[in-house]
Amino acid sequence: MLRFTLLGPVQTIVDGAPLTGIAPRHRAVLAYLLLNAGRVISIERLIEAMWGHDRPDTARSQIHASITAIRKVLRGAGAVRLLETRAGGYVARPEPGQLDTQEFADLVAAGELREALGLWTGEALEDVHAHYADGVRELWNDRRLSAYERLAEAELAAGRHGDLLDELAAQVAANPLREKLNGHLVLALHRAGRQADALAAARSYRTALADEQGLDPGHAFTELERAVLVDDPALRLTGAAPAVSGPPRRSTYLPYDIPDFSGRTAELDRIVGEHEGPAVVTIDGMAGVGKTALAVHAAHRLAARYPDGRLFIDLQAHTAGREPIDAAAALEALLRQLGVPADRIPVSPAERGALWRAELADRRVLAVLDNAFDADHVRPLLPGRSDTLVLITGRRRLVDLDGAHALSVDLLPEEDAAELFERIVGERARHEPDAVREVLRLCGHLPLAIRISAARLQHRPRWTVSYLAGRLRDHRRLLDGVSAAFALSYEHLDEAEQHMFRLLGLVPGRDIDACGAAALAGIPEDEAEELLEGLLDAHMLLQLDPGRYTFHDLLREHARSIAEDDGAVMRLLAYYLHRSRAAMDRLFPHSLGEREGIPQPAAPVPPVRDAAEASAWLDAERSNIIATAVHGPEICLGLLALAMRPYLDRQAHHDDALTLHTLALQRSRTLGDSAVQARALTDLAWTYWRLGEYERAEEHAHQALDACEEAGERARALLTLGDVALRRRQDPQAERYLRQALDLTRIGADTWGEAQVLGVLALVLDRAGRPEEARRHLDLALALHRKVGNPAGEAVVLNHLGVVLRHQGEPAQARTRHEQAAALYRRLGNAADEAAALNGLAEAADDPAQAVEEHTAALGLADPAGNRPEQARAHDGLARAHLALGHVEQACEHGRLALGLYEELGVPEADEVRAFLGHAGGTVLTS
Repeated sequence: MLRFTLLGPVQTIVDGAPLTGIAPRHRAVLAYLLLNAGRVISIERLIEAMWGHDRPDTARSQIHASITAIRKVLRGAGAVRLLETRAGGYVARPEPGQLDTQEFADLVAAGELREALGLWTGEALEDVHAHYADGVRELWNDRRLSAYERLAEAELAAGRHGDLLDELAAQVAANPLREKLNGHLVLALHRAGRQADALAAARSYRTALADEQGLDPGHAFTELERAVLVDDPALRLTGAAPAVSGPPRRSTYLPYDIPDFSGRTAELDRIVGEHEGPAVVTIDGMAGVGKTALAVHAAHRLAARYPDGRLFIDLQAHTAGREPIDAAAALEALLRQLGVPADRIPVSPAERGALWRAELADRRVLAVLDNAFDADHVRPLLPGRSDTLVLITGRRRLVDLDGAHALSVDLLPEEDAAELFERIVGERARHEPDAVREVLRLCGHLPLAIRISAARLQHRPRWTVSYLAGRLRDHRRLLDGVSAAFALSYEHLDEAEQHMFRLLGLVPGRDIDACGAAALAGIPEDEAEELLEGLLDAHMLLQLDPGRYTFHDLLREHARSIAEDDGAVMRLLAYYLHRSRAAMDRLFPHSLGEREGIPQPAAPVPPVRDAAEASAWLDAERSNIIATAVHGPEICLGLLALAMRPYLDRQAHHDDALTLHTLALQRSRTLGDSAVQARALTDLAWTYWRLGEYERAEEHAHQALDACEEAGERARALLTLGDVALRRRQDPQAERYLRQALDLTRIGADTWGEAQVLGVLALVLDRAGRPEEARRHLDLALALHRKVGNPAGEAVVLNHLGVVLRHQGEPAQARTRHEQAAALYRRLGNAADEAAALNGLAEAADDPAQAVEEHTAALGLADPAGNRPEQARAHDGLARAHLALGHVEQACEHGRLALGLYEELGVPEADEVRAFLGHAGGTVLTS
């Protein structure tokens, strides 16, 4: 069965399941055609409907693309003939029962108003943002309200004013200037014996109408108001209300359903769609996430299915200044809501529970138990065998409530958060989308914080959204309600959980695992994990990845405000240092000697079993380690930099390396530690070279030579100077630096360092026309890297071999070496250096089309890694390959990109690319 829904989100539904794969603009076109079903719509009219006067140049092609996409979806649904092409345009011909707008109109015409209104699942065309949408949405929403007004009129005439009160109040709140709705509410209140409330509602409407439109109510409303004031007998019902089959209808005790409720589609589907019969559903989530609003909204949606009562009680587990309501008091309130007289309600909790279950046995009742503390709090309130649906909300997961369906409520997605903010604020939000996103970010997508901020803006007409964002950003100002909600959640934790919560507020990083938390608190890992899980169940922590715990941003601020450091961050930093060393020993066993200066840990550190675990741990903790180094105690930074440097270099985390090595340099200068200072300078020099910042690399390398006496560090500094000179094609200078470095590595018996220097020196010799000598150096370097077990060094040498072989006129062998290097880099997860191997492959290709493919792949790896030398090399190669293929425009474009990068790097290739562009006929931008 194919069905289209426009009375809510626009969807194409097949056999009850919405079809995916239709882009928003395609849905907008489909909706417009369906709204005009049976009429031929020209392409010009479609363009006008989609964009109005602000049409893009590609409007016609976009409409054609949309029609093609719609037809593809319809073919898949077996509705090939639903959309037809005519001489004047397109026409949609849905069959009877396929379109909800047509079904709505038919039901209204037949007087089946309740069924007609049940077709609506939100605002008409809820997710369509085309030019035509606002006008159509207003038209259909007006039709919906008119149908509801007719229904309310019929219900009032039938004497069902009590059942209508909550519905009418919600409708009036959402449409405060709708006169007929207000009149129905006034009459319903009056007939319910609430004359004062009826007159107050009338005054409220009169005031709102005067303030908003400067008008007075119409004659009919004025007469109704007068009749209520004098209690005119004409307002009373004549005759008894029609008999209603089945059990007597009960008044609802559900709270007001906020008209600006937004999002939560998946959660509502689980509650409303999956639980038509008896069930217990628990809704848990952090403070302010909107659990009660969701439960109440779902209850209103479900109300018609439960004619024997819609009950609500706030159990006050997290209400400021209140003690939680105990089971006995809660049962009394619920029994009273069911209509049980006070003299029938027993005293003892057990007897009240028995009566409660007996009263529910033959009824269809919906009960919302809001703000529960734990499973024990609500267990006495559960029904026995009955058709009752119970919705329970609470901040702590009720994991031990047998048979309950658990639903955890997360933060609002950005789109739903923006919708909520816009519904409260109105037009101003649409004019400043970037500022709205900033406000939502500062509110952490927490509904309570969004509502508070939006309400602030709503009541300050001179404020802009940008001004509100500035206030929140500069002062982290959110109203006391958010902090108060968090404080109550904190007070309900046990003492150990509170202590862990406060300590976590000290953590500089984004998240933490159980091992890190154990180090932070100085307790065993299993105890730390138990506390973290308790905080997770209480929604004081989030778990975005298995085994890792983090805060919502606003909860993090709250934790920081009450945190006190007892040396916890130092314990965490020491843990990071020693676990990093253990991970490096697994990943880089050839450089164990470099880390011998790191002392053994005072407390045991969990072992790292293998290289895979080491990589996974470093990938997860890298940003946390850097954050702790930046914001933590200025102790052991030199040792941490020493431990982390091979990983940061291999994985191209060069910005983090700069941060860590700069901190180590600053700290070593403060302490006068010359050894750490020299090492930090050589690390910085190497990192700047890797980034293509050759002047800064050269500057730091010279400073390192001045600062250090240790042979290994001097060799590393000289190697960097040799690399810089090689890139600048200063070959004699490069050879001099590299031979000095080679001597130092051999004096110090540094096999790994020797292999590195030999690999670079070979490139200098190759360019100097000494290929045989270059090959001997590379063969020796390869053997040395294999001897010490350094696969990354092996990949570098294989790549250099490919370059030398290509220069010697052996492209097939060159490609083999580059392929071997690329495979090694891929196995090591080193995308930045894999780009160099792919560029080498492309340069050794004899087919320009293949070169384009491989240079493009290299660029795809070099760009995200920020590897500017390989980015430039890839663009240079693409320019030359495209020119060989006759693609002059693409060749010039890549040539200009290569030129810009080479100029930034300050290398001679810039002159060669200028010449190439002149030859290719491109426009050259000179420096």
